[in-house]
Amino acid sequence: MSAFRRRFILLAAIMLVAAGGCSEAPEAPRFKLTDVTGASFGRELALTDHNGQRRTLADFKGKVVTVFFGFTHCPDVCPTTLVEMASVMKELGPDAQRLQVLFVTVDPERDTAEVLKRYVPAFHPSFLGLTGSVEEVARTAKEFKIIFQKQKLPSGGYTMDHSAGTYILDGEGRLRLFAQYGVGAPTLLHDIRLLLK
Repeated sequence: MSAFRRRFILLAAIMLVAAGGCSEAPEAPRFKLTDVTGASFGRELALTDHNGQRRTLADFKGKVVTVFFGFTHCPDVCPTTLVEMASVMKELGPDAQRLQVLFVTVDPERDTAEVLKRYVPAFHPSFLGLTGSVEEVARTAKEFKIIFQKQKLPSGGYTMDHSAGTYILDGEGRLRLFAQYGVGAPTLLHDIRLLLK
């Protein structure tokens, strides 16, 4: 092999290594929650907030959005989740204005806009409760792969069984994370801060 050919192969190899180094994608954020980036669900939402205003995800573009499905008569899971999100808001300080918490009822028969207006902002003034017709709520739950079902109680009333978890969307309205119930405010805060960067 000639000296020229050896030099050419060596130069080509150096260029390939250098090109590989330049083409590396930036390091992905190190989320603690379940990363669902690229999911083909959780893209649409069209409901009425507790102030009577029609809302879609596009209304919150530029903000990180958390979406939790629950109901106001819930004895534990729903208030616990809202308390955790209120703690996240407090820890974020000024950045809290770039986070929108949405509470979607799975019990539209009882959770009217008026009921949600008394309940949801009690956890934090910026939180929004969303409701709609039974069909609208069912369609939204299906879009976010949420399962819920009415369960009759011996007393004659009813409760609601439902999926317990929070979806988090980035400022572009893309579904990015799923937080299982009980992960705690510090973990939620960590990943929300990453999305706010």
